[in-house]
Amino acid sequence: MRAAVVTDFGGPAAVRIVDTEIPEPAAGQVRIKVAAAALNPADAMVRSGALGELDTPLGLGWDVAGTVDATGADTDWAVGDAVVALEANLVKPLGTHAEYVVVDASAVAAAPGSVDAVHAATLPLNASTAAQALDLLDLRAGQTLLVTGAAGAVGGYAVQLAAHRGVEVTALAGESDEDLVRELGAARFVARGRAPGVHDAVLDAAVLGESALEWVRDGGAYAGVMPQAQQASVRGIRTSAVAVAADGAQLKELVELVDAGVLTTRVAATYPLEEAAKAHARLAEGGVRGRLVLLP
Repeated sequence: MRAAVVTDFGGPAAVRIVDTEIPEPAAGQVRIKVAAAALNPADAMVRSGALGELDTPLGLGWDVAGTVDATGADTDWAVGDAVVALEANLVKPLGTHAEYVVVDASAVAAAPGSVDAVHAATLPLNASTAAQALDLLDLRAGQTLLVTGAAGAVGGYAVQLAAHRGVEVTALAGESDEDLVRELGAARFVARGRAPGVHDAVLDAAVLGESALEWVRDGGAYAGVMPQAQQASVRGIRTSAVAVAADGAQLKELVELVDAGVLTTRVAATYPLEEAAKAHARLAEGGVRGRLVLLP
């Protein structure tokens, strides 16, 4: 099968398409025939070596939408099931940017019925990250939340999930994104570069880091969206950062919210798998709204 891997760290051209053996599922695992797999900033960070000089070759890809192709023992999934899944291991010889991927059965959920595989593939990593960040913040209905990077994939899901939970959301994003983030459910909009005021909590999808703490009230809460975004506590602020975990039960709930119209899956463009390097180059240009999706 074909798969996208990195053997040497670098820019988009470091992404290679290789031929490799189709992986076999062990007990408690399933093999998915990939229909679509989103490209995320995390893939670019792995590719560039920003997450450390990890052993290569490294597989790329975290999200997958497709069909169960084979199962190991002790799984409840059947061949032919339409599914989505999150491959949350940072270090992996093969990721979801491939024709087939093996994942733990506990990381899998039935695919949404209201969107196609291309749109479904944008859900697992980004929505799971947003949901797990909100869980860390532990806000009550009526409390105030500032979401930085609110027009991005993680930020957009955070706005929708928080608003659905009754939290009053302020969206910090580019001036041209006001209509978008208000449609997602933001009660207030603040253009990037302006002071958004003080809130009960900040969900820092833009990875602004320490500078975002000034927008949290004394004794409030801050959540980063990757382990490297953990901040030191000041003024009694409770700080945390997501190390996203694959949770099929949570993913099932997120799929249900897609089908209920609460969550919006956004696709910027699609690329064939063999043009993965070109997709990485487009991501590096910035300004992408929604996710780029690879098609094997």
